[in-house]
Amino acid sequence: MSQRIRYIICQSTLGYILVGLSKSSVCAIFLGDDHDRLVQDLRIRYPEATLTRDGKAAEKVGAMVRSGVESPGSELPLRLAPGGTPFQQRVWQALRDVPAGSTATYSDIALRIGAPEAVRAVAHACGANPIAVAIPCHRIIRRNGTLGGYRWGTGRKRELLRRESLA
Repeated sequence: MSQRIRYIICQSTLGYILVGLSKSSVCAIFLGDDHDRLVQDLRIRYPEATLTRDGKAAEKVGAMVRSGVESPGSELPLRLAPGGTPFQQRVWQALRDVPAGSTATYSDIALRIGAPEAVRAVAHACGANPIAVAIPCHRIIRRNGTLGGYRWGTGRKRELLRRESLA
């Protein structure tokens, strides 16, 4: 039996937001400019899943996520199911411990998870994060203070950090 993922796509000032739900947990929050591309990315992430656009079931969660994008600053009270390897899960948990309005470096995260030599692997785990904003990989910057990459675009990363600094 294949996994069923219900999803909704909302509009925000940062573009479209796709929120995917597996059972009662959020398994995906994607940001982007192209509605169809977001659905394609969800299909790539979960190739065996049955995808169902389901506005009713995901509407409340979608509204919470949109609010978190528009006015970031506090942790979104969502049940998360990002999947991933054990290493990725450790990185993603460490990202959730970085307070809103502040940043950490990839090296900081590597140290926090007890793998100081794994800076590149931490960066790859950030890039593989399927749950934007709720797992705040946008708060991770390079050691020299530059933004580094962001799966959903450095412009969005810059704007999320700016909004958090105002909260």
